[in-house]
Amino acid sequence: MTYQNYSLKQLQQIDAAHHLHPFTDHKDLRDAGTRIVTHAKGPFIYDSEGNEILDGMAGLWCVNIGYGRDELAEVAAEQMKELPYYNSFFKCTVPTAALLAQKIASLAPKHINQVFFGSSGSESNDTALRIVRHYWALEGKPEKNRIISRKNAYHGSTVAGTSLGGMEGMHGQLGGAVPNIVHVMMPYAFELALPGESDHDFGLRAAKSIEDAILEAGPDKVAAFIGEPVMGAGGVKIPPASYWPEVQRICRKYDVLLMLDEVITGYGRTGNWFAAETFGVEPDTITTAKALTSGYLPLSALLVGDRIASTFIEKGGEFYHGYTYSGHPVCCAVGLRNLEIIEQEGLVERVRDDTGPYFAQALRERISPHPLVGETRSVGLMAAIEIVADKATRARFEPAGSAAVIVRDYAIANGMMMRATGDSMILSPPLIWTRDTIDLACDRILKALDLALTDLKPAS
Repeated sequence: MTYQNYSLKQLQQIDAAHHLHPFTDHKDLRDAGTRIVTHAKGPFIYDSEGNEILDGMAGLWCVNIGYGRDELAEVAAEQMKELPYYNSFFKCTVPTAALLAQKIASLAPKHINQVFFGSSGSESNDTALRIVRHYWALEGKPEKNRIISRKNAYHGSTVAGTSLGGMEGMHGQLGGAVPNIVHVMMPYAFELALPGESDHDFGLRAAKSIEDAILEAGPDKVAAFIGEPVMGAGGVKIPPASYWPEVQRICRKYDVLLMLDEVITGYGRTGNWFAAETFGVEPDTITTAKALTSGYLPLSALLVGDRIASTFIEKGGEFYHGYTYSGHPVCCAVGLRNLEIIEQEGLVERVRDDTGPYFAQALRERISPHPLVGETRSVGLMAAIEIVADKATRARFEPAGSAAVIVRDYAIANGMMMRATGDSMILSPPLIWTRDTIDLACDRILKALDLALTDLKPAS
């Protein structure tokens, strides 16, 4: 590859001179310099200095089948030679888009049979917002357009995605959000449960905040509630078992559509093809991306339920929305092959029956007892480790988030890629992880925690 003609310093200088990174303090990045990741294989990534790092984040929640899968490169090359691009406008389609839509529908809940393609989760959440509001307009209720979301939710970084999300820092830079979107409490028992409140009761109370918002606006004004089954970028916040069934009940009671954002959880992450099945809900839309191609090419798919789709089809009229790369033939070919690999290798079942339970046990038995850990929690291959100054009181280190960054930096320096979100360390590894990989990850996490403990709690 051409990068081999450049030194690390040269690549860093070029990057600093020309490349603006996402979600980055650009002054800090230029002071510190970038890590140049050059290649990857299986569950590992490698940088330009020769370091092997176990990837605990599957890239960015997406590389479910691991790195270096020749099958995906080969199918992409074959499709590029046959038809590198055509659009889905002008009443046209391409074979791979039609076949992938059929495949996704076969894996989705039975009431979902239509798919709208984009290139990212952010785009698909924009699409979901547009589809839901247009649905109610077609139904003769254009005033039913308010969307309820949650504080600290993440639904992408486009204008609509940021507006749907509940991250205050992003809102502060937006300079004007999409109107008629409100945010309610998140189901985060570790910090928000009342003293003595059971998980069950907390889940019901968190769900009631949605009902309260519906009643405040009036059910005739509320179009939908949107939520991640597990809040991912916000810190892998897993709701109590009582939460999602109650949310479903509330939405049905007030005729409010349910939008699930499964950009992170879709395609096996929680031990089912979709977390809708894991948590027992029947959404009207499901936003997916990331693992649809295992990150090998950019592709997203909004799954649309029969209720909405039938109205679009029966009432007609143009839906003024779409993207140049909707149903891109090469991306869809890769998506098809990726889903075939997940099926053939039984990765969803492995997560559900073997590695998911083992992951939870390893975190509970090996990581939870550490002095810096207030809680571990997981579902499937998705987990959080809460960093605390005091296990008994759950008091945090000051300033907020500083301790998790120390743990993260020690983890990466010792061959374990993890992410720090607030005071939580989060994990979302490739679905190809085995029990041995999980054991290796725990070894490296414990080393990082021990080193961080020395910094955070010096001997008196």
